[in-house]
Amino acid sequence: MDILELIKIIVLGFVEGITEWLPISSTGHMILLDEFIKLNISYEFKEMFFVVIQLGAIMAVVVLYFKKLFPFSIGKKNIIDKKIFNLWFKIVVACLPAAVIGLLFDDKIDALFYNYQTVSVMLIIYGILFIIVERRNKNRYTYIQQLEDISYKTALAIGFFQVLALIPGTSRSGATIIGAMILGTSRTVAAEFTFFLAIPVMFGASLLKLIKFGMVFTTNEITMLIVGMIVAFIVSILAIKFLMSYIKHHDFRIFGWYRIILGIVVIIYFFIG
Repeated sequence: MDILELIKIIVLGFVEGITEWLPISSTGHMILLDEFIKLNISYEFKEMFFVVIQLGAIMAVVVLYFKKLFPFSIGKKNIIDKKIFNLWFKIVVACLPAAVIGLLFDDKIDALFYNYQTVSVMLIIYGILFIIVERRNKNRYTYIQQLEDISYKTALAIGFFQVLALIPGTSRSGATIIGAMILGTSRTVAAEFTFFLAIPVMFGASLLKLIKFGMVFTTNEITMLIVGMIVAFIVSILAIKFLMSYIKHHDFRIFGWYRIILGIVVIIYFFIG
């Protein structure tokens, strides 16, 4: 792999690490970035790469939230933390809708919606929704202040919001955060539950793409995947810390305006082009 291709992979990993957790659509940004950064790879590998690179971002969540996610306590009397096990069951419940729809319609969704037109429209629509939801919630009490306060019914409802993110440009984190806030969670709980939902969803999506690709790689392709995931991991650590610090004192409206502006710029760019 030459130095130019390496730089392209680093840029893609950087963008993935930022946009995976900020509610601005990682897939949408990757599709748009692909218009400007042309990797010297096959279409099949590129399609798989854009999904599997997310594994690096997922590992950032595992590392940062290990204590909240690992249910076993070594050396203590109560070895199993029931609250964490209960949280994982809720995560599984919330993942079911997207898992079923994704398995059934993955190829059709990619064929119909994997384009700049869809991305730009979804960026604008969900940008507007963020602004509306934040204004609606400005003086409302959020009764779900802790992760353990999320019921199975609420978890499933958040899972149906996550289905919307199968359309590129929507943003998985954006759809689930909006859904969770509409259902009464605080911003912090909405963001953390969204992070945790990403673990099984992205592992499943990556595994599906790897199986479809065939699990046979050249040395160059393996290097690209590893570099991309490492960069995405490092940048994700910083992005998650930034977001959790930011929402303690601010709302999500700035991301809504960013989405609207980016969506308009994309439409203008491709219309003129």
